[in-house]
Amino acid sequence: MQPVRLLAAVVLIGFSALSGLSRAEAQDLPGAQEAGTPEIPGAADVARVSGGTYTVDPDHTQVIWTVDHMGFSPLTGMFGKMSGTLVLDPKAPEDAKLDIKIPLAGLVVSSEEFGKHLASPDFFDTAKFAEASFKSTNVTAEGTEGAIEGELTLHGITRPVTLETTFFGAGINPMTKAENIGFVATTTIKRSEFGLGYAVPLVSDEVELDVVGVFAKGP
Repeated sequence: MQPVRLLAAVVLIGFSALSGLSRAEAQDLPGAQEAGTPEIPGAADVARVSGGTYTVDPDHTQVIWTVDHMGFSPLTGMFGKMSGTLVLDPKAPEDAKLDIKIPLAGLVVSSEEFGKHLASPDFFDTAKFAEASFKSTNVTAEGTEGAIEGELTLHGITRPVTLETTFFGAGINPMTKAENIGFVATTTIKRSEFGLGYAVPLVSDEVELDVVGVFAKGP
């Protein structure tokens, strides 16, 4: 096998493994036969966005948090398995509505014991507060950048939070045939403002949040 063809085959197999597709399924994706690898179905082109109601893709939507752990290192965890909706009109992005629910049981960290501590009353107290939520109150947008102001409810406390947001891409998902749209966003919160001040300042009060939001348009 020629080196170029061998490289293409390796890339295709790697894509299949990462996406959960079999090699045969990956070969059936648009462009796979011609180029040896699938075409990327999404692009940062706002013309691809159509209006309507989108639902959260729970498998690919993530909230990644980072704190300073005792000055030794950044410490990171991730929430997933989210649900919710995005109502969007590309002709009037300022009218967009976002409503997200975040099950705290979807927390992923570096060890089982650490996860149990975070779920305890010292931190999230998930037996009492099983879910967090974010609901938008105002949206401003300019081009592919924007700010989503909203109310974050965490640990039974609701406070205003602004997500600095960037449109990442849109297109047709070749697996589901549904329109997908994706955004990335960042913000910083103080955990003490949500009653989560355990171990401050040994563990930083400020928490950096990096959000990956993926939504699929309903039928």
